[in-house]
Amino acid sequence: MASWFTAPSRKGDAWFYVGLVSSFPDITDSGSTNLSAHRPCAEQNPGPGCKVFHVPATDSSQARQIEGDSIFHDEGGLRDQVLVFKYKGKIHAINNRCPHSSYPLSEGIPFDIEDFGIALSAGITCPKHGWSFDLFSGRADRANYKLGIWEIQLRPGPDTAAGVNNEKDGDDQEVWVRRKQRMG
Repeated sequence: MASWFTAPSRKGDAWFYVGLVSSFPDITDSGSTNLSAHRPCAEQNPGPGCKVFHVPATDSSQARQIEGDSIFHDEGGLRDQVLVFKYKGKIHAINNRCPHSSYPLSEGIPFDIEDFGIALSAGITCPKHGWSFDLFSGRADRANYKLGIWEIQLRPGPDTAAGVNNEKDGDDQEVWVRRKQRMG
C-alpha cells in the first residue's frame, strides 16, 4: 500500500562504494599540481590523485570507475561523473564538470581558501578559465555558479568489523558516496 507522505525511492540517490580511504593519496601541498597527476598511494605504485566515476542519474548502483584519458570521452558526458579525492586528510566528492565551462575538474588544482594566513576552507580551480569553487559549499568565486557537492560516508572496513585494526587513523575505512539529497 502506498503512502502519500513518504517520498518514492530514487535509484539515482543510492550510496555506492568508491574504495578504501587508503586508496586515495593525501594531497597536502596546496596548489602544486592537478588532481589527475600520479602520486604514491599508501606505499603502493603511484596512481592518480583522484578517482572519477560515471554515475547514471537514473540508477547509481550502475556506477563504474572511469580510467585514464577516458575521462574526456563522451561515454555519458561529464554531467554524470563524480570526482572523488582526498585533500589534506578530508575526502571530497564533487561533480567532475565545471559548472561554468563544462571542463573536467579532475584536471583542476586544489588549494586552501585563506584570509590573513588562516585556512578558512578548501577550493578547486578549473584549469580552463581559472575559476575557483569552494569544496564545501560549491560556491564560485565569480558570478552565481554552483558546483555540485556529493555526500560522503565513511564506514568500517572489513578488517575493522572483524576486530583487527592494524592500520593508522581509519585508513581501512570504506568510502561511500551519493548525490546530495534535496530537502523540501
